[in-house]
Amino acid sequence: MEERRLPTAFIDAMQKQMGSDAKGLLQAITDSDSPVSIRINPKKWREETPTDSVPWCDTGYYLPERPSFTLDPLFHAGCYYVQEASSMFLERILKTYVKVPSVVLDLCAAPGGKSTLAHSCLPEGSLLVSNEPIRPRANILMENIVKWGYPNSVVTCNYAPDFQYLGQLFDVVIADVPCSGEGMFRKDVDSISEWSDRTVAMCQRRQREIVSGIWPCLKPGGILIYSTCTYNVHEDEENAAWICDELGGCCLPVETVSSWGVSGNLTDNPSHPCYHFFPHKARGEGFFACVVMKDGDTLQGSSSRQRKDKKKVKSKSKSSIDFSDLIVNAEAYEIEEAGGIYRAFPSLYNPLLGILRRRLQVLHSGIELGEMKGKKFIPSHTLAMSTALHPQGFATAEIDRDTALSYLRREGITLDTAQAHGYVLLTHQGVPLGFVNNLGPRANNLYPEYWKIRQRE
Repeated sequence: MEERRLPTAFIDAMQKQMGSDAKGLLQAITDSDSPVSIRINPKKWREETPTDSVPWCDTGYYLPERPSFTLDPLFHAGCYYVQEASSMFLERILKTYVKVPSVVLDLCAAPGGKSTLAHSCLPEGSLLVSNEPIRPRANILMENIVKWGYPNSVVTCNYAPDFQYLGQLFDVVIADVPCSGEGMFRKDVDSISEWSDRTVAMCQRRQREIVSGIWPCLKPGGILIYSTCTYNVHEDEENAAWICDELGGCCLPVETVSSWGVSGNLTDNPSHPCYHFFPHKARGEGFFACVVMKDGDTLQGSSSRQRKDKKKVKSKSKSSIDFSDLIVNAEAYEIEEAGGIYRAFPSLYNPLLGILRRRLQVLHSGIELGEMKGKKFIPSHTLAMSTALHPQGFATAEIDRDTALSYLRREGITLDTAQAHGYVLLTHQGVPLGFVNNLGPRANNLYPEYWKIRQRE
């Protein structure tokens, strides 16, 4: 374990904030390691679930040790996401307050933990827009969203004020804002050296700017889920109170169980329900969350009524492709073609997608089905990852772990001589992993070049 020498100013701040309880926190940071936890994808996971559950998340589990996730094909197939347990508390919030199909924005979404969690527990018929303003991080977010496989998704690369052109569009905004990272001290020793009182003050100002920038896009009666991975009240409770007082809202309670070790509001005026995860009390890292309902009449879920009619599958250009062979419930999607690439997007939200494209930098939406080259249709890896993939759409070939890892490294593989020629969907333990073009003597590897793994045993 790397030595963790905490800044004197941080120690003093925690002692002032927490009193005698600070000793347990400081000891946990310096003398213990982070627990390892994953969250399974309920639409892909086919294995027996681990037995050590995260109590506030139905799909979260602790592992006894950290395996090499990179060398697990199921990880790349989107069967699970490696996520810190405390941040899975988002599921508890969403299931408490989001009961009907809603339009949801994950504003600071990279690398994708909270977005993939939201996809798994939002009501059917919801739409999730996952945003990250920094392009390299947005690319990582897009990869994780594609692997998770839910078609009701949009990935954008914008700053909070860019969304204001959309008006009051969102029923829910998830704002896991950039912070001073005190909750990362156990996992990332470098974050300790980057901490200072000045950084805390700078983060508080930046967090308020971000929330102010997105607040006009939240519907009256909608909820903002504000969270950080830090301990101090300046970025946490003080900002919760500021949002309510300055922007117009009220903090809502979330039911917890005493055995979870979740702490409440730490200020002298605890009128706003807030939730802290401290590593000496809860089994996880440092995390803070509060739920703020925007003043005004509740409109949550109204966006799901934008359009109830389901159009039949259509394309903007003529095609001989039967899309009902590619995706399940194909009549619920609009099919579009641009530059030979075909995409499907839920019909219910297609008008909204047009608005997003006009105002935002949209990197991904729905399902990229594939590309037409001449008379040949080449299926997309996004289609292979999609939970809407038709189970009888392609010939399949089950491969073992070693072959799966060769595929993920974009190495050449050979299938059984009895295997059908053409585009074949590879599966591992019954889960789609991606496509190859089987030529007989060899199979051309179609795994994305920019996703290939380099690690070896």
